[in-house]
Amino acid sequence: MPRSVNAVASRTKRKKILKQTKGYFGRRKNVWTVAKNAHEKGLSYAYRDRKTKKRSFRKLWIVRINAGARLHGMSYSEFMGKVHKAGIELNRKVLADLAMNHPKAFEEIVNSVR
Repeated sequence: MPRSVNAVASRTKRKKILKQTKGYFGRRKNVWTVAKNAHEKGLSYAYRDRKTKKRSFRKLWIVRINAGARLHGMSYSEFMGKVHKAGIELNRKVLADLAMNHPKAFEEIVNSVR
């Protein structure tokens, strides 16, 4: 009995991966085994970096809040402690945006927690 191979499904799977690796450099875009490995590695990096992105944005917000608070003679930790004690329900993302783009509003928050 002849060997049965589902060539249609195999080719479809390969075309799908090669379409997703379009734009990669060198053999990574057109050689099946290299492209498959590059694609799998890229997916694992994407998964990892979705977590890393959250960390790096939080770091950025903290730096911006610290810079804004220090303009008004207060450290970041002191400012955040007083914000929480005052019951101000603004997260770091919003506070960082205010510190950077709306310094008057941020100054009002600093004066209210003093």
